[in-house]
Amino acid sequence: MSTLSISALSQRIQRMEESATLKMAQLARDLKAQGHEVISLSIGEPDFDTPEHIKEAAKKALDDGFTKYTPVPGLPVLRKAIQAKFKRDNQLDFDIDQIVVSNGAKQSIANIFLSLLDEGDEVIILAPYWVSYSEIVKLAEGVPVILRSSIEEDYKVSAEKIASAITDKTKAILFSSPCNPTGSVYTHDELKEIADVVAQHDNIYIVSDEIYEYINFTDAHASIGSFENVKDRTITVNGFSKGFAMTGWRLGYIGAPKSIAKACVKVQGQFTSGANAFGQKAAAYALEADLSPTHAMKDAFLKRRDMVISLLKEIPGMKVNEPKGAFYIFPDISEFFGKSDGFTTITNADDFSEYLLHNAHVGVVTGEAFGAPNCFRISYAASEEELREACRRMKETLGRLK
Repeated sequence: MSTLSISALSQRIQRMEESATLKMAQLARDLKAQGHEVISLSIGEPDFDTPEHIKEAAKKALDDGFTKYTPVPGLPVLRKAIQAKFKRDNQLDFDIDQIVVSNGAKQSIANIFLSLLDEGDEVIILAPYWVSYSEIVKLAEGVPVILRSSIEEDYKVSAEKIASAITDKTKAILFSSPCNPTGSVYTHDELKEIADVVAQHDNIYIVSDEIYEYINFTDAHASIGSFENVKDRTITVNGFSKGFAMTGWRLGYIGAPKSIAKACVKVQGQFTSGANAFGQKAAAYALEADLSPTHAMKDAFLKRRDMVISLLKEIPGMKVNEPKGAFYIFPDISEFFGKSDGFTTITNADDFSEYLLHNAHVGVVTGEAFGAPNCFRISYAASEEELREACRRMKETLGRLK
């Protein structure tokens, strides 16, 4: 039987990069399978189980017969719960037909850009950014315009820098807050400045990824769509994976202008149709029920954050800031570039991450994948014991570099 040659694949798929987070997670699993004690800090997944009351709601939904196809934009009960959540938590007013439920926030983002972009349209992406942003934009034939920031700027891009990047081809601005990979949180005033810039230009949309909303250590989450001058052209993305530890349930959603919501339904109708029925029933209950488990998870993440920052600061050459949300730390490791242990020379963040994996057996993700070539990402969604041991191994292994 003949093997399909690479030349037979589409240019689209050949140009697409593999997800760096998933790739590193797989490499860590491969090393574990070989008998190594690998600590994987590469994947963005809470190590907590889905709260019991949400699982019970899903079981009840199964018993009640919620096992059939669902409407493409989502069950009315979930869309109404999302509508109430947007109003309660974000001061966002959406009609039901402005809300679309998808198979994860990643699908929501893909739906948005397949709906918005024509070939050559530019999307300003605030970096560091989540690994899939640029690839989704490119898949939709758009052009990612990457605006970089540094640890000295707390990994946040100023409104002035955004203003200078806008051209007549700019179709959208895309960012997350709290941010994956940095954990940075844009303040109310910083978002207002960005909104004021965008409001000066017709036909530019804001895509605000707020999936880490409930893991916010400032207790002051702000949604850019709440500002009057941009509310009619902001698409707010959220989901259940992070704040409710529901990664495997694959449920995300958007609140958007009606024309965009309708377009996203059209796209999704041809790709996957509606998300699973019993999961949507449980998700509706999650939004309306007690958030104590979510708050407890956030408190645990905050404790881990402080511990890991303290341990990382003990490693010479590691530059660390204090992220205000999510469950990531994003150190600048440029001081290690050019150093060697006599066998391996670190020339960039890719080398650095692979060095830690193979020599310390700690899985992390290179900052190159997030548009930040001087950095790497640590997920502290792991036990305190694992985090302490990972930091100890990193300190010992990096100490060999001269």
